[in-house]
Amino acid sequence: MQFKKINNITGWVICLIACTVYILTAEAGGSFWDCGEFVSSCFKLQIPHPPGAPLFVMLGRIFIVLFGDNPLTAAKAVNIMSALASGFTILFIFWTITHFARLNVNVNTSDKLTSSQIWSIMGAGAVGAFAYTFSDSFWYSAVEGEVYAMSSFFTAIVFWAILKWENHADEPGADK
Repeated sequence: MQFKKINNITGWVICLIACTVYILTAEAGGSFWDCGEFVSSCFKLQIPHPPGAPLFVMLGRIFIVLFGDNPLTAAKAVNIMSALASGFTILFIFWTITHFARLNVNVNTSDKLTSSQIWSIMGAGAVGAFAYTFSDSFWYSAVEGEVYAMSSFFTAIVFWAILKWENHADEPGADK
């Protein structure tokens, strides 16, 4: 099997595991700190404390509507949104780790990798992704309606996109 296919399948399995764990452990209601403020801001589409987090509020509102537009389920909906954002953060962290591990194993990406090299790369990605998945501070922000999970998601996806660009930067027409 090709490296790319194995990498994609393994990444999605790890993402599914992370999303499942976070959703199953998500808080049922609001918690202390800013979570209640963010949930109520999402429910009414109002502005929380500065800087406001408008994208978080709009996405939170979408999740609240998907959960029935009920004030009693609003906190759970925003918490699930954070859980999913955190799970997808793990996906992009896995792909980032495997990108660097592949560079470490084999500088020329056109060369074929042996099965032991592929297993090593997938193992490195899985260990790194699961270490972050089950770290205390990340898990804590993954199960509550706070902006940190969404911020981690966008940071991870931007960094991964930079690495994807790096793979194709030297190709003709890549800078257009």
